[in-house]
Amino acid sequence: MLTERQLLILQVIIDDFIESAHPVGSRAISKKENISYSAATIRNEMADLEDMGFLEKTHSSSGRVPSEKGYRYYVDHLISPVRKQKNVNVIKHIIQDGFFEFEQLVQKSAEVLSDLTNYTSIILGPELFETKLKQLQIVTLSDHTAVAILITNTGHVEHRSFSIPSEIDPSDLEKMVNILNDRLHGIPIIHLPEMFNKEIASLMKMYLSNYDKSYDYLRAVFSHEHPVKLYVGGKSNILLQPEFNDVEKIRSFYSMMENEDEIANLLKGTTNGINVTIGNENQVDAIKDLSLITASYQLGDGQMGTIALLGPTRMEYRKVITLLNVLSNEMTEALYKWYRNNE
Repeated sequence: MLTERQLLILQVIIDDFIESAHPVGSRAISKKENISYSAATIRNEMADLEDMGFLEKTHSSSGRVPSEKGYRYYVDHLISPVRKQKNVNVIKHIIQDGFFEFEQLVQKSAEVLSDLTNYTSIILGPELFETKLKQLQIVTLSDHTAVAILITNTGHVEHRSFSIPSEIDPSDLEKMVNILNDRLHGIPIIHLPEMFNKEIASLMKMYLSNYDKSYDYLRAVFSHEHPVKLYVGGKSNILLQPEFNDVEKIRSFYSMMENEDEIANLLKGTTNGINVTIGNENQVDAIKDLSLITASYQLGDGQMGTIALLGPTRMEYRKVITLLNVLSNEMTEALYKWYRNNE
């Protein structure tokens, strides 16, 4: 159990280190207005906090820096969200300013969050089984190539290129598009291959002159695995942090950021509310020198998405937690209205 004096000194050290990235010494603490203890007393308390694992001593300075245990205690017991913060109004203004599609809002939110924090923001879209097909278009690029354009109810547009067999009559393309839009509108994307192989196959057999070839090439289009949808802002912000001058750390981080499935799996495991994992608490090796803070949002029909910020363990936790709380609430409210308007 920490004493009141130890709690105050621990909080001052962590607040100072978050701001400066430099080890904090007893003399610097003793000069602060809200501190009435001598440098010697503070030095003794710092030694005790180090013995208990809340602080660490660096080789290059007589000052102390927070340990992961210290950060964890700080997050769990010493901070609370800031109610009045100018950046909160920035988020509210941007989200309430109006948008056309789900994707537009989410991408903008990721960019704004990274700009306000100088960390890397990641927003994971809703689960794929609820993302539905809104419209399908097929555009011929030449005599032998075409592109299928899938538009979802969230505003996501996906292009899938394919070759057109010479045996297919051009008039069959229009028939196929009409059949597909009539039968697949509103069907969850993840169920498209199943629907295509059953109901669509029988309809094509009835109406298309060259059923076999048409079926084979369109089946290839719908058998594609629908990608995980991630929205990232400020990927390069990690380079701004003094802790990450190590090339290997940077390479490991960027390698992970290129693997969308790994990031999605990392975020899918989070629970409702604000979640903070610090350093080695993270399961992925590439972020064991980072802190990950997540919050959830809802799309209006129970679908869940995740908002996340990645930054150094020397993260501005109070500010970030406040912003994530606000963004989660604002996104949920705005997306609820959007979903109702698009039902």
